[in-house]
Amino acid sequence: MIEYIKGELTELSPALATIEAAGVGYGLNISLTTYSAIQGKKEVKLYVYESVREDAYVLYGFVSKKEREMFELLITVSGVGPNTARMMLSSMSVGELCNAISTGNERLIKGIKGIGKMTAQRIIVDLRDKIVELGIADEIPAGGTMAAPVNNAVKDEAVSALTMLGFAPAPTQKVVVAILTEQPDLPVEQVVKLALKQIK
Repeated sequence: MIEYIKGELTELSPALATIEAAGVGYGLNISLTTYSAIQGKKEVKLYVYESVREDAYVLYGFVSKKEREMFELLITVSGVGPNTARMMLSSMSVGELCNAISTGNERLIKGIKGIGKMTAQRIIVDLRDKIVELGIADEIPAGGTMAAPVNNAVKDEAVSALTMLGFAPAPTQKVVVAILTEQPDLPVEQVVKLALKQIK
């Protein structure tokens, strides 16, 4: 079993990281959370989940053990496969997901692409107690990338405005959170202006 891979980051896209370790290039499927955390780095260490099926052998990489634990919990839920779990971890941080599950926020979970009402309910019922038992809920920042809490009112308003302009909610939220983490006192309009320059 591969616990983690540490080496040179040779290629990076929002969905895939290639790490060269001991002359071997490992392609790891990653979430947007991990992508944001390792962007611009030369040497990285990603925790690994191995998905072995009859027709494929796929590696998933995570910037923190907490993110991997959350991924492993999500795929235990009926109807949630590795790609859906990765989509969930791209749309929300580990802390935000834990918060949504522990408070039973079905609407928030259902807002993630590929998650229907029944799946959202199953995720809440199946995982509410488990995230507390495993202590995942204790770590609100995912991989330490959100050191300071952001102004949720400003964040929600900025994301809402950008979504109305036609941008997808998941990547938009990532950009807005990153801006507010660096400059927590910015007003909504400034956040939106900065985000418009950064969203691809």
